[in-house]
Amino acid sequence: MSRSVKQRPIITNLNPKSPISEVYRTLRTNIQFSSVDMHYQTLMITSSGPMEGKSTTINNLAVVYAQTNKKVLLIDADLRKPTAHHTFRISNRHGLTDMITNQCSLDMSIKETDIQNLSVMTAGTIPPNPSEILASQKMSGLLEELKEKFDFILIDTPPVLAVSDAQIIATKCDGVILVVDAGRVKREVVLKAKSSLEFVKAHILGVVLNKISQKESVNPYFYYGGEESQ
Repeated sequence: MSRSVKQRPIITNLNPKSPISEVYRTLRTNIQFSSVDMHYQTLMITSSGPMEGKSTTINNLAVVYAQTNKKVLLIDADLRKPTAHHTFRISNRHGLTDMITNQCSLDMSIKETDIQNLSVMTAGTIPPNPSEILASQKMSGLLEELKEKFDFILIDTPPVLAVSDAQIIATKCDGVILVVDAGRVKREVVLKAKSSLEFVKAHILGVVLNKISQKESVNPYFYYGGEESQ
């Protein structure tokens, strides 16, 4: 794991009054308004490919949700290249995989962070069969149990087009946010990722356009229902 990943900063925690932190709070508000007729408790964040900013987005969203005095859990369901334990500087000895395979208790798999109201379930042991673990009935049961303990659950997954993991988790979540590197990823790639999620009947709440030039917006930028709002 690279040094830059290990020391990935969370701007909403380090500098909550910064302009970028305000944009993440606006993103939180936009998500809330997109679900005005329903209560979305589980939200999956993914991207079409790697290095588009999905983990940075979910980390900062988790913090701004926790700052509203809600009990928030971030689940690192990227069982292939997990990063949450590095970002939050917590142990990955017991995590999601270990919980699903009965190697630890639920309480052991959930770690408190230095951020008030925010807990993290790390990925845990890297398994040989991530897709099977995420598709299991035990995973579904785990999410239902966690809904009783937390107000809001955010789930980080591998990119949609890399493996089937994101499609699997999408079927178990109330909503999905697709993060897109606006300056690098081609339109047809994003449309393919969108189609892959729609194929499993995922409820796509919107798209976060990341790395937009300052002339257009302070990133990220949230698109929903054909409209956009900063």
